[in-house]
Amino acid sequence: MNRRLALGLALGAPALALLPSLALAQAYPSKPVTVIVPFAVGGGSDNVARMITAKLSERTGKSFVIDNRGGGGTNIGNEAASRAAPDGYTVLLGQFTLSANPHLYSGLRYDADKSFIPVVHVANAPTVLVVPAFSPIKDVAGVVAAAKARPGKLNFGSGGAGTSVHLAGELFKLQNGVDLVHIPYKGSAPAMTDLVGGQIEMMFDTSTSALPHAKGGKVRAIGVAAAQRLKELPGVPTFAEQGFKDFDVPAWYGFVAPKGTPLEAVQWLNAEVNAVLKDPAVVVKLDAIGAVPVGGTSAQMGEFMKAQSTRWAKVIKDAGIKLD
Repeated sequence: MNRRLALGLALGAPALALLPSLALAQAYPSKPVTVIVPFAVGGGSDNVARMITAKLSERTGKSFVIDNRGGGGTNIGNEAASRAAPDGYTVLLGQFTLSANPHLYSGLRYDADKSFIPVVHVANAPTVLVVPAFSPIKDVAGVVAAAKARPGKLNFGSGGAGTSVHLAGELFKLQNGVDLVHIPYKGSAPAMTDLVGGQIEMMFDTSTSALPHAKGGKVRAIGVAAAQRLKELPGVPTFAEQGFKDFDVPAWYGFVAPKGTPLEAVQWLNAEVNAVLKDPAVVVKLDAIGAVPVGGTSAQMGEFMKAQSTRWAKVIKDAGIKLD
């Protein structure tokens, strides 16, 4: 007798319905899993994705392929992932833009809430406020004082309009009633170059980008927008420690999958990524680039994403920002 039929007869009809799921759970992944990264090669997002997938391959013996789809404020990569077959073999390195872009752009060809299901929250890269090494500004209070003394004259750079670091600056302006001029760049690297040279006066940057420049003394980090100090910058206090509450602004990274992806694939990926994030060697590598491992359940990531979307929708509306 056919083994599958015999098993179904022994366990009853409901068991037959479960067989495809059981087969997926036993076999998944049976071919390479593509991870779409909505940025070019070499940036912080790409580094995190490659670090995690390399360890996943080492741990499981399975193959993971990075597909860089940069451009369009991450909308190109996000849309490509939303249109992928929901079979567990394509996931997106989702991030801050999934929380912000629906409120910044009209006519998106994907729905950040309905096109994806959360898999696992990988890591956070806290925002760091940096000034030129020779700047007279020593702390966050100094920024507020300087901005109020020169309203509309003090500027801050960012890696681009609508990025987490741009919106961090907008939130800072709203919370403190200051008028800062935003200067967007095409990426954090050119912005950092101008900051080092004093062409701009300050910059909100992700820890993964700012860390090497701050540790090398090229810029001065004066505040970390996170609940705790960065391990690699232990002498730099958080915003909260300096009296500036509710300014926890992470550039976050997490895997999401196209809506309809089998639960078994989501559960497998969640369990394996959580195991990777507990590996001491991975924690050390993430610390070294200024990223903080998170992990947790798919549901926890979903709640985090909802909270982020709600928060940034209000900031974007209050600041009157629109990118199209």
